[in-house]
Amino acid sequence: MARNPSHFPASFRRLSLAFSLLCLLPVPHCSAGAHNYHDALRKSLLFFEGQRSGKLPPDQRLRWRKDSALHDGATAGVDLTGGYYDAGDNVKFGFPMAFTTTLLSWSIIDFGRNMGGEVGNAVKAVRWATDYLLKATAKDGVIYVQVGDAFSDHRCWERPEDMDTPRTVYKIDRNNPGSDVAGETAAALAAASIVFRSRDPAYSRVLLDRAVKVFEFADRHRGAYSSSLYHAVCPFYCDFNGYQDELLWAAAWLHKASRRRLYREYIVRNEVVLRAGETINEFGWDNKHAGINVLISKEVLMGKENDLKSFQIMADGFICSILPGISHPQVQYSPGGLIIKPGSCNMQHVTSLSFLLLAYSNYLSHANRVVPCGQTSATPALLKRLAKRQVDYILGDNPLGMSYMVGYGARYPRRIHHRGSSIPSVNNHPGHIGCRDGSQYYFTQSPNPNTLVGAVVGGPNISDYFPDARPFYQESEPTTYTNAPLVGLLAYFSVHS
Repeated sequence: MARNPSHFPASFRRLSLAFSLLCLLPVPHCSAGAHNYHDALRKSLLFFEGQRSGKLPPDQRLRWRKDSALHDGATAGVDLTGGYYDAGDNVKFGFPMAFTTTLLSWSIIDFGRNMGGEVGNAVKAVRWATDYLLKATAKDGVIYVQVGDAFSDHRCWERPEDMDTPRTVYKIDRNNPGSDVAGETAAALAAASIVFRSRDPAYSRVLLDRAVKVFEFADRHRGAYSSSLYHAVCPFYCDFNGYQDELLWAAAWLHKASRRRLYREYIVRNEVVLRAGETINEFGWDNKHAGINVLISKEVLMGKENDLKSFQIMADGFICSILPGISHPQVQYSPGGLIIKPGSCNMQHVTSLSFLLLAYSNYLSHANRVVPCGQTSATPALLKRLAKRQVDYILGDNPLGMSYMVGYGARYPRRIHHRGSSIPSVNNHPGHIGCRDGSQYYFTQSPNPNTLVGAVVGGPNISDYFPDARPFYQESEPTTYTNAPLVGLLAYFSVHS
């Protein structure tokens, strides 16, 4: 933003004032440059090591975690070891894991140059996921989309190293389609192929070839996996939004990764049909529309894909709908300035939407463009400031003065809803802790004995209130798909703060 706001129209000054009011609210340390973003970046990546499933590597840094789920897939005659636990439970859900992989990859693609020495850890985090996704898609016409019976798991409170709940394997195939989870898996593999293009060309080719096959399967056998596997995946990761957006999302990433014309033609040909029920300001593991619009808009803004202009128009609409001072029923702000959207784990919306704001601001900057919002305009600088304000809130610039990233700052959540973190580690308690035996650790008021460094919890409510207690899972549970977009944000602000 210019130093002299009188150079801008009155309408823009009003929008700037609305944004400035965020720093006049009763929040501590509302100032730029107060945070060590590189340290937060390091910790955000460390979190993924705490979520690892399978045989842990020698360079595992969170040493309180040990090997777990070493026989996953055995009941189905396949090897499904590895991958990530999505949150505070011990189930491997393929849908959010794939989305996590896509966003980690996008973070590296757009902001890897800002990661410094942490880029290696970011790439490792992607590969831990893609190695698993390659296993899950190794059979033609079959995709394994979940390991673990979620209902049994959620009746227990036990660390992953002790799991004795059923490790049931769930799959989609021609007769039981799942274009949503298959489409997201294709997107993840395609995006990751870009990450490894120069780092490991052979692995990159494997990822892209698999992405092509998985997308063809998703498109040919259309249907929602929530219909095929309703009793396994609902209410945990039902696809409430439908599978259409994942097909567009996958095609967009395949076009970016392969530059093959057929994927651009697919997007143009299917745009109207697959946009059904679009909401411009939704982006997360279930709804990809805002992400699709921003991703495709980069090419449009550079003047390369004018027949996809409608996506850039919708991306502009997303920006206008999310700005403070512009009324929109689906986006609110807490008194402390945090983005609030309906649903559980609000921080997943904060990090994902902020990532899009930052990515789009960069695309606009390179194209020397601003976003028209009625009688006002939103500059790239304004979008960056709004994204940074959200990041700063997470790191401690909020009414409670609390960092919502575990292990960052002097005050952070100590009783997070996370089994492995809340139960004594194998190092300190080598004996088996059974399903019901863990309840004592769930209900205690004591802090978690194991620090899940870098975990970002669901966060405060619309009144900026946060109960630091395990039973309040919507507020106190971390997820991989909350951290994944934050990686890109922290990388950028570690250099441009």
